[in-house]
Amino acid sequence: MNATQFDTREFRNALGNFATGVTIITTRSAEGEPVGLTANSFNSVSLEPPLILWSLAKTAASVPIFNTAEYWNVHILSVDQEPLSNLFASRGADKFADIELDEGITDAPLIPGGTARLQCRNAFQYDGGDHIIFVGEVLAFDTTGNPPLAFLGGQYALTTRKPYEGLQLSEGDGLSAHYNENLLGYLLGRAHFQMLDQLALGSAEPPISEQEFYILSTLLIQDDITIDELNSYLQHSEAALPLSDLDNMANQGWVAIEGDTQHIKLTHDGRAMIVTQIANAKSIEQRIAQTLGEGDVMALKLLLKKIIHATDQGTPDLWSSHD
Repeated sequence: MNATQFDTREFRNALGNFATGVTIITTRSAEGEPVGLTANSFNSVSLEPPLILWSLAKTAASVPIFNTAEYWNVHILSVDQEPLSNLFASRGADKFADIELDEGITDAPLIPGGTARLQCRNAFQYDGGDHIIFVGEVLAFDTTGNPPLAFLGGQYALTTRKPYEGLQLSEGDGLSAHYNENLLGYLLGRAHFQMLDQLALGSAEPPISEQEFYILSTLLIQDDITIDELNSYLQHSEAALPLSDLDNMANQGWVAIEGDTQHIKLTHDGRAMIVTQIANAKSIEQRIAQTLGEGDVMALKLLLKKIIHATDQGTPDLWSSHD
């Protein structure tokens, strides 16, 4: 293949299939001004001595500053630092204006938070085609355990840890090749009902049904609505109901049905009941999150939202104003 046949854009797209982390590299100019940029061209080089590398385009305005800097820091970003990544990837912004820097072992700016931070001495520089490769000796480092921000295919990504061994629910191969434990609907349904079972709604005092839980939690967000409006929010579940079925909740004092239009309102007792149950649900979620890890939970929530978007048939936005 000659140079005229080499498609640079496609080559870049091919390289984008290699998932990377996202970093911010910081240093100070000769005048003492903080300088920083976002880079995903970061890698480890050696453990003994501790060396890492990253690369910078020769056309970057900060090349002269990094060429002469004695020290620079590498910040491996966490998932909650995506806005910070965008800020340091932009031009012209005062990137350090709202950042309260930590004190490091050198004068290079040290940004708080993230997944890991490496404080480095500018050890070697190499020509790398249209980039300069900077190799740094790591003088100090620290980590937080926060889930890292990833970059794949030209956009940000979330990471989830794969078990060392395959995670199976069943010991057998299953009786039917058409229906096994990897069916998405089965996994979603089983996870839903097992989490719901831990709420122990039937053991509450007074007991509350799954349908009543959905209705009261909806009214907690969208109160004083008609039965048709209520059912429009519940169309994705089995909780939709005729008006007559609200009698039990009215008798319990959880809801009040008022006016000729028969608007349904959440009472003080109903609000207290559902707030308690939602607090229990959050407690269960926190226990699960401790087992899965924050990164896995964030990835799971994102995937569930994508499934909801892909299958939604017009359910109203529960959290928008209905006035």
